[in-house]
Amino acid sequence: MTVHEVSRLTGVSIRALQYYDRIGLLEPSGRTEAGYRLYDGAALETLQQILLFRELEFPLKDIRAIMRDPSFSREKALDQQIGLLELRREHLESLIALARRIRETGGTVMDFSAFDTRKIDEYAERARASWGGTAEYREYERKSAGRTAEEEAGLAAGLMDIFARMGALRQGDPASAEAQALIRTLRDYITEHYYACSDRVLAGLGQMYAAGGEMTDNIDRAGGEGTAAFAAAAIRVFCGG
Repeated sequence: MTVHEVSRLTGVSIRALQYYDRIGLLEPSGRTEAGYRLYDGAALETLQQILLFRELEFPLKDIRAIMRDPSFSREKALDQQIGLLELRREHLESLIALARRIRETGGTVMDFSAFDTRKIDEYAERARASWGGTAEYREYERKSAGRTAEEEAGLAAGLMDIFARMGALRQGDPASAEAQALIRTLRDYITEHYYACSDRVLAGLGQMYAAGGEMTDNIDRAGGEGTAAFAAAAIRVFCGG
């Protein structure tokens, strides 16, 4: 789809889509010979995730950092976004009910509880803290500051290269010396470019790799079907789990 078609479909302005590209938040999937941006289904899925994060009132720079974090979990993000939207629905239903009561009584109803948004605000704050409150996230922010979109893409490609090499071993034993050496390489790569990857953090990543969804799909795309599950098993061995 062209940028104009995406704008018409999503309601996001062309200017906003161009800005998302410039800051490395949503890069086009390709370009025409004339240089016009093109977007595929994966890009639209990413845009949808961005817009849901905006409902949580995350700044664009934080959304970019979160979605480029190797530990990003689409499922966790969706759970939080669903929770927040349900709270907002309840808030709107309370306002509607109050307005109807006022209309039916023909006067003022001395009940202001429907205007209370504290539950929504507290939920959104907890959600933001769950992504940005860890030492790993803060370290990632420091290391990624000033990186260009091309540099970030290069690091992501390097990460996927490790999984591609892991895929070549996926029919073997995750406890083998070769597999364990690659897990060590993965850990060191994350530590060097993103944040300190302790055994605790690595174990958590392993669980996410095999949990299904976008992260699993990306790893399996790099190394072949079953690579994510193999990586998770090798990580469990590495971490003594």
